[in-house]
Amino acid sequence: MIKTMFKKILISTGLLIYLFPGISYAAHPDVHTWTSEEKEFLQSLWLGSLPPLPDDPSNAYDTKPGAVSFGKKLFSDERLSANGKVSCATCHIPEKTFTDNLPLAHGIEDTTRRSMPLAGMAYSPWQFWDGRADSLWSQALGPIENPLEHGISRTKCAIIIHQFYREEYETVFGPVPELDEKYSDKARPATDNQEIHALWNAIDTKDRQAISIFFANIGKAIAAFVRTIMPSAAPFDSYVQAILNNDLDEAVKHLNPDQAFGLKLFIGKAKCINCHNGPLFTNNDFHNVGVPDRKGLKRDVGRAAGITQVMANEFNCLSSHSDAGPGDCAELQYIDTDTTKYLGAFKTPSLRNVVDRPPYMHAGQFKTITEVLHFYQQEAKKRTSGKNKGFATDIIHGELTDEDLLYLESFLGSLSAPVQSQ
Repeated sequence: MIKTMFKKILISTGLLIYLFPGISYAAHPDVHTWTSEEKEFLQSLWLGSLPPLPDDPSNAYDTKPGAVSFGKKLFSDERLSANGKVSCATCHIPEKTFTDNLPLAHGIEDTTRRSMPLAGMAYSPWQFWDGRADSLWSQALGPIENPLEHGISRTKCAIIIHQFYREEYETVFGPVPELDEKYSDKARPATDNQEIHALWNAIDTKDRQAISIFFANIGKAIAAFVRTIMPSAAPFDSYVQAILNNDLDEAVKHLNPDQAFGLKLFIGKAKCINCHNGPLFTNNDFHNVGVPDRKGLKRDVGRAAGITQVMANEFNCLSSHSDAGPGDCAELQYIDTDTTKYLGAFKTPSLRNVVDRPPYMHAGQFKTITEVLHFYQQEAKKRTSGKNKGFATDIIHGELTDEDLLYLESFLGSLSAPVQSQ
């Protein structure tokens, strides 16, 4: 145990190969040498290969500067909560790379999953751990009416817009419709609360439609801001750029030999690139990797439930609130509806800044990156031996030694850099 901890310290500081030459492959003089095929993998992961930010056809306002500035205000406005203490920024803290470092997100109360990172989420066709929303604006609306998160109604949101944001709203979305003041500010569609649902049904149909349009536009403004939340170049990216330029002297300034060897493992033997690929280190897909349920919570079926939810979502790409055209919603129209296939599957998170945002997995089951890597190591062994029971898993990793895990962890540290936004 002490020996392993000592090695970990040496690897994290890049001293292992210098104090113990020949102890591992990381000490090999060719650790910074890459084949043409490996360079292609590196380039595919390089942030410089990220295409321009995509426009969301379901949100006609996502590139408008006025929507971005309006959305930024709404993102941090605690008035959009039942207790006046919760905003989007409560769980997505800018100073913490827009996460909260909690095992379970906490708004009005604890939720059943942890906050997902937001950097680069504009590139993802699905939002949340289970993909129950198909756009950033639809995703922004879910927590607002969730009793565990913001716990507020769309009617109250409309009232807040009237009182505090009329000018900003009208600059982006046009005239604010007047609403009858007799309506309860608790009114919302609420299958979880018959009394509140009755208040919603008591509202005139025309006004219900106007309130829901208000609500959808709040989501679209928040999404315009969230779209700008992006990772910046990390040491890994500077390293790859130097390697692609055949500038070894510059490359070694950014990754030490231990990190470079961890990178070789990442794209090679460890097969991490199977799921964590592309410049954001995610395939934006859903996988059951056999993560244990969090104690105290019931079994979470993940994407299996998310499929049904996104198809029924009143704010999805095909809804009346969407700005998309008939041919713009391919992801939703051709969604894989095999719920059995996705039982216990969760979205692959980006590995950008991963070492800076513990704990890990969809419910914070693991406290450290070390625990995560050992979990994958053991699950891969179970798969190979045929001992893996329970949910079928998507684990496909090579056999990794404890020392391999240390190098992988060292490499993952090279993916950290400030997260930017407008």
